[in-house]
Amino acid sequence: MLIYVDDIIVTSSSPAAVTTLLAHLKEDFALKDLGKLHYFLGIEVKEELDGITLSQAKYAQDLLKRVGMLGCKPCTTPLSASEKLSSYDGVPLSPEDATRYRSIVGALQYLTNTRPDLSFAVNRVCQFLHAPTSVHWTTVKRILRYVQHTIGLRMHIQKVSTSFISAFSDADWAGDTDDRRSTGGFAIFYGSNLISWSARKQPTVSRSSTEAEYKAMANATAEIIWLEQLLIELRVKVHRTSVLWCDNLGATYLSANPVFHARAKHIEIDFHFVRERVMRKQLHVRFISSGDQVADGFTKALPVAKMNTFIRNLKLQGG
Repeated sequence: MLIYVDDIIVTSSSPAAVTTLLAHLKEDFALKDLGKLHYFLGIEVKEELDGITLSQAKYAQDLLKRVGMLGCKPCTTPLSASEKLSSYDGVPLSPEDATRYRSIVGALQYLTNTRPDLSFAVNRVCQFLHAPTSVHWTTVKRILRYVQHTIGLRMHIQKVSTSFISAFSDADWAGDTDDRRSTGGFAIFYGSNLISWSARKQPTVSRSSTEAEYKAMANATAEIIWLEQLLIELRVKVHRTSVLWCDNLGATYLSANPVFHARAKHIEIDFHFVRERVMRKQLHVRFISSGDQVADGFTKALPVAKMNTFIRNLKLQGG
C-alpha cells in the first residue's frame, strides 16, 4: 500500500486481500474506490498484456505550457556534449527570475520519476539553484526543448520470470570544472526492468579515476543492499547473487584483491564495504567495456547517437 496525503494505491497478488483491506478501511474512513490504477500524482499508468507503462506526458505538457514553451523547437539531447557548465558563466538572474528558475527545475526533478534519461541534466542545473545565471536558464530551456521532443517517452515495466538484480555503475572523473568533483551514477535492473537509478555529484574530490569509479560502485552497492532487503520483506526469493558491472578495471580489482588495497589507502574506509560484500559472495563485480556501459548517461552529457542508445538501454519506449 502506498499513501500520499489522501491518495492511496493498494496492490496485492491476491484480489481478495485488496477487497478485504478496503472494506476494513471503509469502516473508519470515508473512501472512494476509483477502480484500477490509471493516474496517480501526475503519473499515468496504462495496463498492457505483458505489464504496465508509466508516463508523465500530461505533466510534461502542463510544464511546457506553464513556461510558455508548448510550441518550442524540439531538441534531440538535453545537454550539449561539447560544453561544460560553470557557476561563473553568464549574468546573474534577477530575484524574480531566480525564483522562477528554481520552480521550473523543481518541476523537472519530479519529471525524472519516470524519465531517467533526464536525471543527469536535471542534476546538473540543480547545482546552480543558489545563484542561477542567464547561461543556466538557457540550459534549462534546452532541457525543456528536449522534453518537447520526447514528450511521449514512457517507462515500460514487464512481467519477469526471474528475480535477479543487475546493476551498472559509472563515474565521470573530475568532470566539474569548478571544483573538480566527479559525478557518479548507477542503473539497477530487476530482471529486464529498470527499478532504480541515480546521477549525483560526489561529495569529495577523487584523486584518481579508480577512486571515483569505486565510490560510484559503493553507492550502487548500498542501493542493491536496500533493494535485496526490500525483496526479502516482500517475501520475494532472489535465486542468484546480484551482479554489479563497472567499466574501470582498477575499481573492479580493488573490490576483490586485498593486496591491491595497499595502493588505495587514501580511499575512505566507508567505501570498502563493497569488498566485504564480494568476499562474502553476496555480490559479483564484473568488468564491462565503456561502449556497453548502461549508466554512461547518468554521469555526462551524450551526443545524439549515444543518447538514443542510452534511452534504449533504459527500456524507455515511445518518444
